[in-house]
Amino acid sequence: MAVRNLLLNPIWQGEELGKSLPDSLHAVSVALPRWQDVVGYEEKWPEVVERLQSGYPRFVIHLLVRELAQRVGGEKPCLVFPSATTARLCADFIDRQSGAPTEVVPLGAVWGVVTTAVGADALKAFWQHTGLIVSTRQAVAELSGNLSVAQDHPVFGELRQQLADLYGCAAGDVFLQPTGMAAEYAALRVVMRRSPGLPTLQIGFPYVDTYKLQEKFGVGATLLHDLHRAPQNLRAMLSRGPLAGCFSEIPGNPLLGSVDLRLISPILREQGIPLVADDVVATPFNVDLSSHADLIATSLTKYLVGSGDAMGGALICNPKSPYYRELKAYATELHEELLWHEDAAVLSAHVDSFPERMQRHNANGLLIAERLRQHPAIDQVWYPKWAFGEAYEAVRRPEGGWGSLVTFLPKNAEKRSPQIYDNLAVCKGPSLGTDFTLACPFTLLAHYTELDWAEACGVPRNLIRISVGLEDPDELWERIERALAAV
Repeated sequence: MAVRNLLLNPIWQGEELGKSLPDSLHAVSVALPRWQDVVGYEEKWPEVVERLQSGYPRFVIHLLVRELAQRVGGEKPCLVFPSATTARLCADFIDRQSGAPTEVVPLGAVWGVVTTAVGADALKAFWQHTGLIVSTRQAVAELSGNLSVAQDHPVFGELRQQLADLYGCAAGDVFLQPTGMAAEYAALRVVMRRSPGLPTLQIGFPYVDTYKLQEKFGVGATLLHDLHRAPQNLRAMLSRGPLAGCFSEIPGNPLLGSVDLRLISPILREQGIPLVADDVVATPFNVDLSSHADLIATSLTKYLVGSGDAMGGALICNPKSPYYRELKAYATELHEELLWHEDAAVLSAHVDSFPERMQRHNANGLLIAERLRQHPAIDQVWYPKWAFGEAYEAVRRPEGGWGSLVTFLPKNAEKRSPQIYDNLAVCKGPSLGTDFTLACPFTLLAHYTELDWAEACGVPRNLIRISVGLEDPDELWERIERALAAV
């Protein structure tokens, strides 16, 4: 059977709830085609959860990974991790969080952490927030006993060099990770190793797990979500004591604003505080953060691969940073090669086409953003060109664009957002950066249990986020316009 072309034939209707996006055993998204499906997903309605064929791997444990875990733990709460070290980190976290007993058990090349019902939530939290997961491709290999390829496979060197070329650094400055969140966790461990016992800071409203990672695995974290007053608030924060590091996304997700690094970076460097930047939404094709960031934590799951069927991440040590030598030394000391070689091969195979694909993403994203901005049914549009545009322009490469992530709020959003979303003839589910357009009600999906808090930070609960793909942009706009006209 031919694989469904999601650019021309998206999965978007109610009866297609739960289908993998794309149609692959290794898909990282899942169809949530109606607003009520997202609510049901968050509230764990059986009629929604039981139809999910896949999900974002940090949030939805894949059937094959569950099978591996069952081999280790039987009916007890158990998850498998890619090394003994990561399993022990998880066991330590469960002990700190719940005091529940744990057992670390080897199985082939993975390690299971078995706990009790008391420790189950902490077990899942470690998997989700650190991103130190076992991929579906590794699960297939483990279950079939096909573990003959060592983790010193040449594909790792090839992928590191490809990323080094994009970031303008040496291959040795690139530390591959199993996920983007694992890259954030690696950065957190590096800055904490450099400055033990000190808290961290997040500037700008963050992707949900970036801040929770600092809260749960750091020594305390503070969020400064107001980008307008970021320099003043940063100085006030520093007057109360030192920090291990400062995290920020360029641009943020979902409001797509960027802090002005020209103002923030000098303040941090006055105090010797590393800046950890997340460039997932912008990508290294569009922005150059080397004048400001000390570490860059990125996801390879999104635009770099584009196909939506491989997980990966990378921590980049910026050779222009004044802290380069010490940060790289800590990164080297803490690093394990945990990215599975088959995932690395998929990622590497797609990176060469990334610049050409990103140019098309940029063009399509700008066109859709501009047309949404002019549409009478729309109240507000967020896009990096306009959301704190000067700050983004300061780091945008001459040939770079503004990306393809667009967030919008319809007029009378409480009533109309669900109607528009249900009628959008594009794939709908978690994640971004896929070749096919992918939409979601982001606040609902990422902050369902804290919607009031998100709104207090300026993030409306009824907004819709679109990751614009590589479809013909005029045809894609016709589909979006039909959904807007339906209400």
